Amino acid sequence: MYLSNRTRHVASRVSGVLLTLKLPKLMAEVSSAKIERIFATEGQFLKPGMKICDLRIDLSAVAAHDCPPVSFFRVAFRDQGWLRRLNIAAGDTRETGAELALFSTELDEAIDGTPARQARFTTAGIIYQSDWSNGGEG
Repeated sequence: MYLSNRTRHVASRVSGVLLTLKLPKLMAEVSSAKIERIFATEGQFLKPGMKICDLRIDLSAVAAHDCPPVSFFRVAFRDQGWLRRLNIAAGDTRETGAELALFSTELDEAIDGTPARQARFTTAGIIYQSDWSNGGEG
C-alpha cells in the first residue's frame, strides 16, 4: 500500500483512537437482539475477520411463520484494535444502538474519552447450532 509523505507524517502524529461498537439495526421490524455467544474477550487484540459475538433475533412479533421465528447473526470485526470494554454477556438482550464494546487502537490508551468513530464490522446471517461450542460432540 502506497502512502504519501504527507499521509505518513499525519499518521505519525495521530495517537490511539477509541472505537465503539453499537448494536446495528439488523431488520426493519426488530429493535433488539439477544447475545447468544461471545467469542472476544477484554484485553484481546482483534484483527479484521475475527468473531465478536453471535446474536439471536426473535421474529415472533413481526409475522406468522411456518418455522421457528428466530434468526441468528454473527458480528465480525473489520478493524484492528484492542477490546478494552465489553458491555455484554451471553444471554443479555440489547436494543438497537446500544454500545456492545469499546476498542482502542493502542493497548494503553485511556478509555474515558469520546470514541472517534464507530468500529467497522460486518454481520452475516448464520444457521446456529448449539453444539458448535463443543465441536459437535455430546
